[in-house]
Amino acid sequence: MLPFKTKIKISRPTTISEVLDQLDSIIDNAIINNDRIGYFAFLYRRVTAEILKEVQLENFEDNPRMETFDVAFANYYLDAYNGYINNQPISASWQFAFDTKNDTLTILQHIMLGINTHINLDLGLAASTAMNGLEIPDIEKDFNTVNTILGNIVNEMQDRLSSVSPLLFLLDLAGKNTDEEIINFSLRKARELSWYNANLLWGLGIEQQNAAIQQMDITVLRLGEFIKAPKSKIVMYALKFMGKFEEKNVGRVISKLREE
Repeated sequence: MLPFKTKIKISRPTTISEVLDQLDSIIDNAIINNDRIGYFAFLYRRVTAEILKEVQLENFEDNPRMETFDVAFANYYLDAYNGYINNQPISASWQFAFDTKNDTLTILQHIMLGINTHINLDLGLAASTAMNGLEIPDIEKDFNTVNTILGNIVNEMQDRLSSVSPLLFLLDLAGKNTDEEIINFSLRKARELSWYNANLLWGLGIEQQNAAIQQMDITVLRLGEFIKAPKSKIVMYALKFMGKFEEKNVGRVISKLREE
C-alpha cells in the first residue's frame, strides 16, 4: 500500500462500484498512516454503498441518472483528495479540511469538516453539472433522497461514536443539538443550501460559474474554520476534554465504527 504523500495517478471512476474501490484505498492508506482523513472517507463510503443499494433496488425516480450523478458527486471528493496528495491546487475549503488531519480535533470534528465541504460545495456543483442542458427541478426528488440517506448514516455514525469517544455526551450538555450548537449549521440547513447553490450554478451556466464557485468556497472555508474552533468557550472546552479520552488509533476507530 502506498504511503500517504506518494504521488499517484488514478483514473477517475465511472461507476459507483469503482468509487467504492477508490474509497477503500483511501481508507486503507489512512489506517496504515494513522491518518484522520480516513474518518470522513469511511463515512462517505457508507453513504455511497447505501446509494448503490438503492440504485440496484430501483428506488430512485431515474436510477441510471442517479448512478451518473453519484459518480460525478464522488469525483469532486476524489479529485480533491488526489490533488492534495499530489500537491496540486484544490479548493480552499478542501485544502483546509485535509490540512487538519494532524490537528488534535475530535473524531466528530474531522468527520464534519469533510461533510461541510462535500455537501455545501461539491453537492451543488455536481447537481448543476449533471443537469446542464436539462431541467434541474427534474432531479430534486432524487437529490433529496440522497440527502436523506446521508442524514440517516450521519446519525448512525454519531450513535456509534460513543464506542471510541466515550465523553461524546458532553456535547449534549454544551448545547441542545450537536449539529446546531457545535457546527453552527444543521445537516438540514446544509442540504437546503446545497440545493440553493445547485440552482444558482445551473442558472448561471458552466461558463459563468467561476466567480460564484469561488465565493461558495470562501463561505464553506469559513464554516470549516468554525467547525475547527467554535466560538463558544463552553463548547470548545467540552471538545478538548472529550478529545483527551478518544481512541487515537485510526484503524481501531474505523474498526469500531464498522461494528454492527
